[in-house]
Amino acid sequence: MRVEACGICHSDSIVVHPHDEGETGRVPGHEAVGRIDALGEGVTGWSVGDRVGVGFLGGHCGVCAACRLGDFVGCTDQPYTGVHVDGGYAEYMYARQTGLVAVPEEMSATRVAPLLCAGFTVYNALVDNVRQPGGLVAGDLVAVQGIGGLGHLAVQYARALALRVVAIARGADKEELALRLGAHHYVDSKASDAAEELTKLGGARMVLGTAAGGDVSPLLAGLARRGRLVLVGVSPEPVRVAPRQLIFEAVQVSGSLTGTATENEQNLAFAQAHDVAPMVEHTSLTDAPAAYDRMLRGEARFRMVIGI
Repeated sequence: MRVEACGICHSDSIVVHPHDEGETGRVPGHEAVGRIDALGEGVTGWSVGDRVGVGFLGGHCGVCAACRLGDFVGCTDQPYTGVHVDGGYAEYMYARQTGLVAVPEEMSATRVAPLLCAGFTVYNALVDNVRQPGGLVAGDLVAVQGIGGLGHLAVQYARALALRVVAIARGADKEELALRLGAHHYVDSKASDAAEELTKLGGARMVLGTAAGGDVSPLLAGLARRGRLVLVGVSPEPVRVAPRQLIFEAVQVSGSLTGTATENEQNLAFAQAHDVAPMVEHTSLTDAPAAYDRMLRGEARFRMVIGI
């Protein structure tokens, strides 16, 4: 695959810094967009020149126990792009055919790249909670905790799904942006108790935790009965929940890890139809190390994208 652009994601730290999941010496990058430059033996359904993308999950095997049950996300022989195999901080990369995402010609590479992981992560978390029995319906109150690389996209997706959106962040400086992105309400968690504010609004059917730092546990008190706390941001803080909340309020706590390549194509189609777009800063392959450091310090607004 000839790479056109690759997003810089916080999860790239798995391979850049020592981590149990990573392999030393791997090229980072799992938000890669480009064109097929050559096909491996036995590859079908794709042609040289096809515009494609690759996300975090590098492609399922189709034969393990999870795959045979249809759980392709849980495939036990699936590489993480840029972690177990070389990723998109490069001019060329290899990709497994089951991990390829067809990319519309009309969408720019710098727009698509962050949508392949950051966008897909929050899209799938929201859509999964719409599709399941007793799930979200139009007008339901959904809170997005954290207005950063994931959160600024989550607000857009949630609004496009006809949900009533509450953006929660620390400080008043992000209120104007959150409302412009589509939030109906903004809660400054430094100035007020976010759970109390959610309760005043009737309680959230879902709280989507997107921030990589901070404790989301207090937000459980802002859930409506049978509400759900869904985590997509990897915070070091444990989630603390009282058994009484689980039993008497029937609240649920879960996480969400992207999805399949086919679902990612649905994600791109949805984003294209509803004008969901990341806010990006552009950089070059030469300047990728400095851009990565900027992302890690939390200074990017809101996604860094390498143009190849």
